Amino acid sequence: MPGTAMPGPSMRSPAYGFPYLPFSGEIIDRLVHAWQGRFTLSISPSAVTLAFADWAMHLGNAPGKQAVLADKAVRKLVRLMVYAGAAAIERDTPPCIEPLPGDRRFAHPDWRQFPYSLYAQSFLLAQQWLHNATTGVPGLSQANARIVPFVARQLLDVAAPSNNPFTNPETLRTVVTTGGMNFAFGMANWMEDALRLMTGQQAKGFDAFQVGRDVAVTPGSVVFRNELIELIQYAPSTASVHAEPVLIVPAWIMKYYILDLSPENSLIRYLVGRGFTVFAISWRNPGPEMRDCGLDEYRRLGVMAALDAIGAICGTEDGPPPPVHACGYCLGGTLLTIAAAAMARDGDRRLKSITLLAAQTDFTEAGELMLFINESQVAYLEDIMWESGYLDTTQMSGAFQMLRSNDLIWSQMVQQYLRGRRPEVTDLMAWNADGTRLPYRMHSEYMHQLLLGNDLSEGRYKVEGRPVALSDIRAPIFAVGTRRDHVAPWRSVYKINLQSDTTITFLLTDGGHNAGIVAGPDRSDRQYRMSERGPDDRYVDPDLWLESTPAATGSWWRPWADWLDRQSDAEPVAARAIGSTKRGLGPLCPAPGQYVLER
Repeated sequence: MPGTAMPGPSMRSPAYGFPYLPFSGEIIDRLVHAWQGRFTLSISPSAVTLAFADWAMHLGNAPGKQAVLADKAVRKLVRLMVYAGAAAIERDTPPCIEPLPGDRRFAHPDWRQFPYSLYAQSFLLAQQWLHNATTGVPGLSQANARIVPFVARQLLDVAAPSNNPFTNPETLRTVVTTGGMNFAFGMANWMEDALRLMTGQQAKGFDAFQVGRDVAVTPGSVVFRNELIELIQYAPSTASVHAEPVLIVPAWIMKYYILDLSPENSLIRYLVGRGFTVFAISWRNPGPEMRDCGLDEYRRLGVMAALDAIGAICGTEDGPPPPVHACGYCLGGTLLTIAAAAMARDGDRRLKSITLLAAQTDFTEAGELMLFINESQVAYLEDIMWESGYLDTTQMSGAFQMLRSNDLIWSQMVQQYLRGRRPEVTDLMAWNADGTRLPYRMHSEYMHQLLLGNDLSEGRYKVEGRPVALSDIRAPIFAVGTRRDHVAPWRSVYKINLQSDTTITFLLTDGGHNAGIVAGPDRSDRQYRMSERGPDDRYVDPDLWLESTPAATGSWWRPWADWLDRQSDAEPVAARAIGSTKRGLGPLCPAPGQYVLER
């Protein structure tokens, strides 16, 4: 039309070779956050900044707290000066401060020699003062009160004398004994690790444990496969077996063979040897095409599909299939309780018993992983996952390593790059390095509904449009917690006693989230405590329970297998063949299957 200017080519128009897209600030934000996350270990900078701003404002308005901190600073400086003078003269001067329990950085005898003892004491006093400064600030929100001391401690640890080759006596001793070659070896180690990281290879030494050759070697076959799981049935090693089979539901945050490591560390092999027909779910490692796979898909295509297949394989022509002993580990245990509650609500009685290994059903005290779980952090993680369709294994492993940075980051860097020594790789370490991805939708639902909302514990979690209640579960429960678990603290696992009205056996064992569970039957160096609580028994709080329950020596595997024996009512049956070709569930391929090999 006359007088109307024709629009010029837009940067979003086909004239510039790009398909037209409507302008979206939200998309730009998501892309920026995804880019940032590569450098922040997927931790929201906004959440950290807000936490420190909250701390600074409340500390600035607390003159009493400031006065206390000033007094503590002066007193610690005086203690250090007195110690320095005494240690310079007397070699066996007692320290003015001891490391925290579990801090092994200064355990070597060389740290007691001057001036290295002075370096260590200075750092420990500074660490204590920083803890005083970042905790106990009146008015600071509970979430920020967790973030500030954690981040402050991470920053201080960078300057620890144990991380500096010039202030670490162990490193200097290595320099003398190797003639300085430790630095050459360390540089070679660093270059090799960097190359492996850039090319997507496993870290050095982990290839010594190959899946199907060194780990995950218990004989068996995949008898069912869908788009999400492979179901493995293990070959019997006894002439007769319990009628009730066992289903293992592992977490999908890592590979299933945490429960089938080397033969001496294989819980699955142990159960087979105890006369059980064992099935295990092997989850698929999701890619971008599975971004919309949610928690309910994991329930339907995972737990429920596995129960259907087990019923078809173990059922007889003239009767119903036997009920199943279901065992869930970590997030797999949480999913199992969701499925069990829905089954109880709907009158489905296919579960004979339920075992929860380091699995939480209440997330109000969900451990150090809750450190950065708030609305800001969840939104940031969702933006990171939105770009790729999943949460990558490197993003998850970085967060886990930060929780134990002294053991998993700094000590490893000192050992491998300053001293030039490679650690001996174990089967558990190799498994830990074999990570998986988490679908966008599933992880988003997990964070919103379970971690933030605590919907499962509070009766708001819905399955097929209706809420489920853990109190509906009538199958007996065996719950296992571990003393040093930072992912699922045992007191959080213990809360199942407040939520279920069935008979609950609670067992507390030594170790952490993984090493506490992987405790072979011959481990005489382990201890456990165990007790049973009936539906009509009064609740005992966890601290009183710990104080009043006697400790026993040995692995927790034996009392659990004995408990499964007692829960198995039916007479033993002849050992079952693998699969059921007649019912379309014949062996598809040998264990460990195909999904576990996906990277």
